[in-house]
Amino acid sequence: MIDFDDPAFVSNPYPALKELRAAGQPVWHEGMQMFLAARHVDANDVFRNKSLGRIFTEKTPEFEWEIFNWLHADSILDSEPPKHTRLRSLVAKAFNRQKIEGMRPAVERITEQLLIAIDDKVKSGQTFDLIADYAEPLPVKIIADLLGFPESEEHLLRPWSQAIVKMYEVNPSVQYQNEAKVAAQEFADYVRDLAESRKKSPGADLISDLAAVEENGEKLNMHELVATCVLLLNAGHEASVNAFGNGMVAALQRPDQAVLLRTNPRDITNTALEEFMRFDAPLHMFERTATADTEIGGVVIKEGQKIAALIGSANRDETVFSSPESMDLTRDPNPHIGFGAGIHFCIGAPLARLEMSVSLPALWEKYPDMQLAGDAIRRPTFVLRGYESVAIRAN
Repeated sequence: MIDFDDPAFVSNPYPALKELRAAGQPVWHEGMQMFLAARHVDANDVFRNKSLGRIFTEKTPEFEWEIFNWLHADSILDSEPPKHTRLRSLVAKAFNRQKIEGMRPAVERITEQLLIAIDDKVKSGQTFDLIADYAEPLPVKIIADLLGFPESEEHLLRPWSQAIVKMYEVNPSVQYQNEAKVAAQEFADYVRDLAESRKKSPGADLISDLAAVEENGEKLNMHELVATCVLLLNAGHEASVNAFGNGMVAALQRPDQAVLLRTNPRDITNTALEEFMRFDAPLHMFERTATADTEIGGVVIKEGQKIAALIGSANRDETVFSSPESMDLTRDPNPHIGFGAGIHFCIGAPLARLEMSVSLPALWEKYPDMQLAGDAIRRPTFVLRGYESVAIRAN
């Protein structure tokens, strides 16, 4: 059975996940005390089945975890109907496609600013870090711009986010737990202060829109508004950073794929970004709890038991994808479930796609001959899979 703490597994989980799929049905994991859905059909069903809920279990002692708990319990991600329906309807009214598409000029501007800074390094003969210099600041700056965070305070956001999301790993350490508590309080206080200010003096930012949005007499309360903003930053940039980094490293390691991006990146941008999401998934596990006895893939999940959709495994299912262990940046169709499915389909997926559709071709057009400069450094985490640092040499 899979050992989620094994560094060899974390480094490359795909061989073990392939063995798990071979079981042909969800498998019980004694250590995790949950079923693992490794096949595409089963993982997809986990997302869509209405008898499986995203039920947040509050951490204890409550007085230590109070803010962390409500940041999750009052968010779209960790709630179920009817609360989820109400929250998603209100958030979607403010965070709509028009709002997202209206971010395109900002995405283009921020992309260009980052490339100018990178070019200073390249011209002086230095390597640049794909993560720290490009993939990471881009979505953070974009979401900060969207929410109306002051540019001078953007540096606070990524550390808060990283501290909180480390709690999504299988066995977070005591240090990670303590850091998450502090980050949750500081992040929540920061967003609450901004929200109170925007209620008095609204602007064109999303926080102002969320504070004002109303439907059928319903509005977001302060906890829900703060939780939504924190979720948008945490989920909204973690997936983008990791998908971009994972995909770029994989492409640069494969000359047949890199040449496609070098030749004319705009021609394959749309299929390439979907393959980035599929090939080396940025999010690998999403848990659900049975609210009634439920059958998934021929296995009965009893009420109260948990089952996890193994997204990275599902996206390499041999019964769904041809040559699933090969990267194909022209793959079409590409029915990956990297953004989830059903009512919990990622509300930020259109923004993530917009970011990558601008930043991916822009980087390749600027540096068509870029190469990896040494070994990329992986983050030591499984659930959120990505790189800490990727050195790039360009001319």
